[in-house]
Amino acid sequence: MLTVDLPTPTDLSELIDARDPASVTIALESSPIPAETERIQIGLRNAIAEAERQLVEAGTTTAAVVAQVLDPVRELESDHEFWRHQANSLVVLAAPGTTRTFRLANRLTPHVAVGDRFDLGGLLRAVSQRHGGFVLGLAEQDVRFFELTADHRAEPRELDLPDDIGSLLAVTDNHGQADRRGKHADGPQRERYANAVQDAVLPHVRGTGLPLILAATPDLEPAYRAVNRYELLSEQTIDAHASSLDVDTVDARAREILTAGYKAEVDEWRELFGTRRSAGRATSSLAEVARAATVGAVEELRFDMDATDEGTIADDGTITAAPEPTPTTYNLVDEIAARVLRAGGTVRAVRQRDLVDGSPVAAMLRYPKESAGLQG
Repeated sequence: MLTVDLPTPTDLSELIDARDPASVTIALESSPIPAETERIQIGLRNAIAEAERQLVEAGTTTAAVVAQVLDPVRELESDHEFWRHQANSLVVLAAPGTTRTFRLANRLTPHVAVGDRFDLGGLLRAVSQRHGGFVLGLAEQDVRFFELTADHRAEPRELDLPDDIGSLLAVTDNHGQADRRGKHADGPQRERYANAVQDAVLPHVRGTGLPLILAATPDLEPAYRAVNRYELLSEQTIDAHASSLDVDTVDARAREILTAGYKAEVDEWRELFGTRRSAGRATSSLAEVARAATVGAVEELRFDMDATDEGTIADDGTITAAPEPTPTTYNLVDEIAARVLRAGGTVRAVRQRDLVDGSPVAAMLRYPKESAGLQG
């Protein structure tokens, strides 16, 4: 089972505002498989060495400050409980007096960054990316659960189900004795069973923003929907018995449903964007979006999850591009997303093909561009 700890809105707000010339960001590939732990620890050691090199090379901190920043990160290697619970990526943020770790389900490109702020691109994408979903196979004697993402095929996940979950479907009209032979559970019993399964599913899906697709028997599907407490349960289903679900079947059938749903959502968004732009309340200009984000005018931002343009953004929102990353520059799109979040807007990481005009950003505005001081 993946152990995921995404930053809360409060976490993001604090990390976005944090400033210190000795801010270190480490992103690593990780794995929940115990046999992979040593490899990941070696990767962390190498990343620490690279962070130390960059801190010394920057010349803005003393040896004592370097030790203050990196010694707590080194101590992670001996934290056996920490390594017992991992996901697909690991982000470590360190600065004087601060060490934070986040285990993420999506796979990040390994990198080390040193500057006056944390590189929060990986975290921003983790909390705003919605490409993937879950599949729950549900039958009386078989419960199967899968997770899939945009870049990785479906993978089975373990559910923490009660050992005696099958007893919830047992018929007890035989003088109070459970009889599982030749009897069919009634509606309340099926709903109790479905509710117990849902209790095991919710910890995996809540907070992900991803849909859950059912592959349930005809008697258990309505029971599960009747007790459902997850707002993103898909109306579409996979017409297959839980016992027949394998990775290939789940991946193919679920992607058909997810692709169709995502395409419809993108088409609807593009239509709304066009309407808003005609009224002066939307823009795909990087310069305009940066200024609008700075003055708190962006209601919703969609940004290219693979954008890498570097530079700085001034206090008035003016962009200065940079040919390559340095300790004093940062990813421009990430900084725009951070400013939108700081002002209470929403952000969404998408593929570039799902934006407009070839731009890495598209913003819906709270009020017309002229009111935000943008060009008409």
